Amino acid sequence: MPDAKPDYVEDVKKYTATVDAAAVAGIVKHLGIALRSKDSSLVATSDKEELARVRDGFMKKKLGLTASDTELDAALKDVAKQMAKTREKSRVTFCYLIAEKFGKLGTFKK
Repeated sequence: MPDAKPDYVEDVKKYTATVDAAAVAGIVKHLGIALRSKDSSLVATSDKEELARVRDGFMKKKLGLTASDTELDAALKDVAKQMAKTREKSRVTFCYLIAEKFGKLGTFKK
């Protein structure tokens, strides 16, 4: 039976010139159970509550960002715009791009 696991590194490559595979693996590990269902493995960028969860849970808690909500929301919009051509936005890729934007990829490397 073929492995149906998504290739997160290949997906991230669509949006950024260099991909840190160790950081991708760390983000996959961090997201864990959220990647088990198709719905929770995607980011609904048109849903304000979803973006608030990413801001508060991922950006503030995991990445330790202390910028204002307005600044963090602007970064979320930038990444959503960057991924705009993709209808189903991978949570791993979305989080990678946020972490990359703030220079926080090292957070996920062991």
